[in-house]
Amino acid sequence: MLYQAYQLQSDLMSPLRMAAQHWGTALWVKDTDRSPLRRMAAAGEVFSRMRLTHSRPPWRIHDVLVDGQSVPVTEQAGYCTPFGTLLHFRKAGVTGQPPVLLVAPLSGHFATLLRETVRTLLQDHDVYITDWHNARDVSLRHGAFGLDDYIEHMTQFIAAVHADAGQPVHVVAVCQPCVAALAATALMAEDDHPAQPRSLTLMAGPVDCRVNPTEVNRLAVQKPIEWFEQNLISHVPLPHAGFMRRVYPGFVQLTAFMSMNMERHKKSFEDLFHHLVEGDMEKADVIRTFYDEYLAVNDLPAEFYLETVEKVFQTYDLALGKLGYRGRLVNPAAIRKTWLLTVEGERDDICAVGQTVAAQDLCSGIRPYRKIHHIQTGVGHYGVFSGRKWNQQIYPRVREMIHASLG
Repeated sequence: MLYQAYQLQSDLMSPLRMAAQHWGTALWVKDTDRSPLRRMAAAGEVFSRMRLTHSRPPWRIHDVLVDGQSVPVTEQAGYCTPFGTLLHFRKAGVTGQPPVLLVAPLSGHFATLLRETVRTLLQDHDVYITDWHNARDVSLRHGAFGLDDYIEHMTQFIAAVHADAGQPVHVVAVCQPCVAALAATALMAEDDHPAQPRSLTLMAGPVDCRVNPTEVNRLAVQKPIEWFEQNLISHVPLPHAGFMRRVYPGFVQLTAFMSMNMERHKKSFEDLFHHLVEGDMEKADVIRTFYDEYLAVNDLPAEFYLETVEKVFQTYDLALGKLGYRGRLVNPAAIRKTWLLTVEGERDDICAVGQTVAAQDLCSGIRPYRKIHHIQTGVGHYGVFSGRKWNQQIYPRVREMIHASLG
């Protein structure tokens, strides 16, 4: 009943928010900073923006600088399944750059959360990304989607990029999918797959959650997996295409994340109101852009969510050498030809220092000179893949490792 109650509340509030949006636009008058009309218009906009959306925001990457020249960027959908699309950011007239598959998390937000990561990588690489679909839009006839299906998607996407680019692929996984990306690479190495990645970058991922556990890790082990299934899983209501599909709703995860920093989010909306009243549109746009992304939520297939909680955060299957894939045991030591870079943030309170670098020991078959670790000082979880230090200090290490692996 949780999802049905949310849907009813959303439907009832939608006309009010739409009215507030039109009201705010109608009352907006230029050159009237701090006036009563401006305050009413600002209040209307803030109220209209305090809502969740369930569709992927646009990427808004229209061009990028390559060797100092602005190059147009177009999005091209490639390999596609009911649960995800391999999206290619094609640059007109640019050839020869190493192909990178950026593996986005399937964790309540859309892949556009990595917009800045994509924009930065595009300077020197031919970029593809896993564009995961909202599970509430996937019909039941397409079956379940669990952790094994995610790993299978990884191998299929890697092979598709290899076939499209005609050269070895470099995989960059951010946060949650580090486990699946490492597993897929290990399976492809064991099979001596011709498309096995040339390099693998794992950024702030929960490879071994026993190390330096965070509040997120502690919450995951406080309850048995049955509690998560009984209390956090809902059925998709009408009128959505995925009617009756079991999901972990994105609004539940977002609510949990926001409750951890409620005062900060409250202040952000207060700041938005004051910036609008003062006419400081540049600062207002920064907050607008952030919440347009942050409040766009993506439902997870229940099977994938529950298996991830259990196998990654409760029983540590990969770290303990027990992770299975369709009857096979995943063996990271089988990886020999792939370069490995692990990246962690000093202040990461979601995936703490030590959890990602654990992959270095698991991949004992990789020669030492092909294994690199980087700890970025002064950044939290999101700072690992976005912001000034990502662009100026972390990305150069990623680029250097990729190009070193080509030698």
